[in-house]
Amino acid sequence: MRLPITAWTSITHRASGVFIFVGMAVLIWALDASLKSPESFAALQTSLDSALCKFVIWAVVSGLIYHSVAGVKHLVMDMGIGETMEGGVLGSRIVIASSVVFILLAGIWIW
Repeated sequence: MRLPITAWTSITHRASGVFIFVGMAVLIWALDASLKSPESFAALQTSLDSALCKFVIWAVVSGLIYHSVAGVKHLVMDMGIGETMEGGVLGSRIVIASSVVFILLAGIWIW
């Protein structure tokens, strides 16, 4: 059974929401570490220079970007635009294409 593109974008929208929820733990930890003391802020600052930390931050930001773009698509569809099958497919393609562009730009910005 082959799922249509609309199903894939819906499934990944839900999965990115779960991923953001889990990734927020990392961001809350980083916020806590940055506010504890000047020493912990300096330690966090040096650890954020590592490739692993940058990758984790990029992954969480990527999930947020995809989830936001797909959420805008759902809001547009709630207004009655793109509710047909052709509109749904076009909207899904737009979501994927724009998400890829924004995620790549976020990667360039982070690195």
